[in-house]
Amino acid sequence: MTPQQVSVIIPALNEAERIEAAIGSAWDNDAGEVIVCDGGSSDPTPELARAQRAIVVTAPRGRGNQLRAGANVATGSVLLFLHADNRLGDGCFKSLCERIDASSQPHDCWGGLKQRIEEPGLVYRTLEWGNASRIRWRGIPFGDQAIFVTRTLYDRVGGFPAVPLMEDVVLSKALRRQSWPMLVDGIVHIDARRWKTRGVFRQTARNWGLQLAHCMGVSESRLEKWYR
Repeated sequence: MTPQQVSVIIPALNEAERIEAAIGSAWDNDAGEVIVCDGGSSDPTPELARAQRAIVVTAPRGRGNQLRAGANVATGSVLLFLHADNRLGDGCFKSLCERIDASSQPHDCWGGLKQRIEEPGLVYRTLEWGNASRIRWRGIPFGDQAIFVTRTLYDRVGGFPAVPLMEDVVLSKALRRQSWPMLVDGIVHIDARRWKTRGVFRQTARNWGLQLAHCMGVSESRLEKWYR
């Protein structure tokens, strides 16, 4: 396969400061199309996206709704979901295409990319290692690891659920029942703002707490209220 067969889908809400870099990184990797699914931005996010040659669709606010809307109009044989404050590193799609081409089941491929959190320090390198290990050992990439999936497999499991939170975990668990995820060598650059604002240990504990509550059956709508 070729990079032109990859559709990049970016959920966005008031991301005018970052959306151009995210879209630009997709074009730099020769994406076939870039789709920005806007959740009702009050800033110029949609206009900036269109100026960057992205397709803009609107959806009710919430990553699950937005990602689902973007995937519905995508035409690529591989879908890659990129957060608006993340950027794809050079050569990502070359590595991705090579891994899929080498697979014995190319239509069942999915997974995530390696992270590079844009902040120095051992604690951030440890986070990167831990997040990569979650894909390897638990088979669950998070949304900020640039989840990718073949169109065939995405449709087979029903796609992203229309939930306000934990949409990445729900999708990953559904995909994991079909095949084990790949951890591709390509890099996704991560904005460290969440960890810097809330503190690394507090944010990490919060993420673990949400996962535990979700496993215990707490609804996504209630988790979303806690998260905000």
